[in-house]
Amino acid sequence: MTLSPGLPRLGVNIDHVATVRNARGGLLPDPVRAAELAIAAGADGITAHLREDRRHIRDEDIARLMAAITKPLNFEMAVTDEMVAIALQTKPHAACLVPEKRSERTTEGGLDVVGGYGVVQPAAERLRQAGIRVSLFIEPDPAALSAAVEMGAPVVELHTGAWCEAVMQGHGEEAQHHFNRLKEAAILGAKHGLEIHVGHGLDYATAEVISELPAVMELNIGHFLIGESIFCGLEHAIAEMRAAILRGYARRAG
Repeated sequence: MTLSPGLPRLGVNIDHVATVRNARGGLLPDPVRAAELAIAAGADGITAHLREDRRHIRDEDIARLMAAITKPLNFEMAVTDEMVAIALQTKPHAACLVPEKRSERTTEGGLDVVGGYGVVQPAAERLRQAGIRVSLFIEPDPAALSAAVEMGAPVVELHTGAWCEAVMQGHGEEAQHHFNRLKEAAILGAKHGLEIHVGHGLDYATAEVISELPAVMELNIGHFLIGESIFCGLEHAIAEMRAAILRGYARRAG
C-alpha cells in the first residue's frame, strides 16, 4: 500500500492566468511569471493544460515553462495523437491524461479509462516508454482504478469536483457520499500500488479535509488559487493553502 511518507505536495495550475491574458490578447499577465512566483511561494510543481482549442495555455507557454521553472511540470492533455506528439517532443516530468470537450468550460468529469481503454492504454504506454510519468484523471470508482492498474499507470488523480460542488452548495448528505467514495478509492488505489493525487474544485476548507486521507500524496489546485490571488496575492494564497494542507496532515499524522 502506497501511503504518503510526509506532507502532501501542492501542485499549482496556472491555466487561468493565461485565461486572463487571452481575454485581452497580448502577453500579460504572464503564466510563466505566475509559475515562478508559485514556486517561490512553496509550490512543489506546476500544472498546465494545453487544450486542443488553446483557450488558455499556448504551445509557447509550455516551451517557456520547461525552460524557466525549477520544479516539475505536470502537462495536462487530452488523449489525442497531437497532444501525445507534443508531450513526446516536450518531455515534461509528468503527463496527466484528462477528458476534453470543446463545449465545456472546464473538465467536467474523469477520463473514461474503462470504455476508452483501447485508446488510453497505447497513449499511456508511449508516454511511459519516453520516460514521462503518466497520471490518469479519473472518477473515484473501483472499475476505473482497476483499469489504471491494468494499463500500468503509476499515478491516478481522483476527480474531487462533485464533492467540492456539494460542499459549496451546502448539500451535506450528498457531500458525505462523494467524500466516502473518494476515501474508499484512495484506500483501494493505494492498496494496488497507485500513487494517489486529488484535484478539481478544491479550496482551503476541502483541501484541509482531504489532506487527512493517508493515501493522498499530492493536491493539484488552480482556479481557486488564481481567484484568491486577485484579492490577496498569489504568494499569500499559496501560503494559506499550504497551511490548510498542513492542518489536515497534522490530524492524519496525529
